[in-house]
Amino acid sequence: MEKKEREKELSFEESIKKLESIVKELESGEVPLDDAIDKFNEACKLAKICDQKLKNATNSINKIINEDGSLTEFKVEE
Repeated sequence: MEKKEREKELSFEESIKKLESIVKELESGEVPLDDAIDKFNEACKLAKICDQKLKNATNSINKIINEDGSLTEFKVEE
């Protein structure tokens, strides 16, 4: 299985944990430059996956089911 496919299969929580782990490694300053570049690229991919999952969740949550069963966008009026 390709690395990219495995990342897509991770849950949001797993992706965040992996992203946090990579950030801690990079912040330590003890990662060789080539490895740091690879880890940075992996972190960017994970961040993109997490962002998309959040957007999908937000879109799903922001819908209201009407009495007739139709969906309406939820909007907060100020």
